[in-house]
Amino acid sequence: MKKLIINADDFGYSRAVTYGILDSYKTGILTSTTMMMNTEATEHAVEAAKENPGLGIGVHLVLTFGKPLLDTHKTIVDKEGNFKKLSIYESGDFKIDLDEVYKEWKAQIEKFLSYGLIPTHLDSHHHINSFGELYKVYLRLADEYNLPVRNNFPNLKHIDNKAKTTDLFHLEYKEALENIESISEIFKVYDSVEVMTHPSYLDKFIMENSSFNLPRLEETAFLTDKKRTKSFRNSELFELVTFREL
Repeated sequence: MKKLIINADDFGYSRAVTYGILDSYKTGILTSTTMMMNTEATEHAVEAAKENPGLGIGVHLVLTFGKPLLDTHKTIVDKEGNFKKLSIYESGDFKIDLDEVYKEWKAQIEKFLSYGLIPTHLDSHHHINSFGELYKVYLRLADEYNLPVRNNFPNLKHIDNKAKTTDLFHLEYKEALENIESISEIFKVYDSVEVMTHPSYLDKFIMENSSFNLPRLEETAFLTDKKRTKSFRNSELFELVTFREL
């Protein structure tokens, strides 16, 4: 049977984000999420994770939001000690120490493990793993911890690595999940698919810190739609799974 992973990024970004993800899992078609380990709402997300063991939860590796877990970095932080902004990486004109990235991301994974949680996979905030040579750190950690990864850069299958991943990573959740027919068309070509989503409710923190806020409400409604939920959960073509089942 085909395998469909519907993943929500940003678990732990804020309490409202975590609640939106939980409802999308409990009453909708969401199967998986990835947790941010450097936010004020991380502890709340950890409690939610322990209360919902059926929800697949990986680590959302962060390099462009908030402060790092380690305070020894020189090249990946600004003068205030915050992570450099995404725009720095998007410009293509950035010089960073990959060893700093390795140590920071390893610290984020180790923090996740320290709560007694077992990660299902790795991905990254703002797809930062696809910039420059950051993929090398990403895959090194995936191999080290024996974890699947999100396949969000085109040449992954041509890179010498041991990390498991889905056959396809799909960015447009509406296009992929509009109805059974739309996802069935995709499964004519691929056996396993991950679809990325960002469900959430809203609170002051997300309104002040993320330009992508109101659309998250629409995603929550989309993923919890009763008709869609019933048809996807009862499909005989595919099963809703987490990265554990790859």
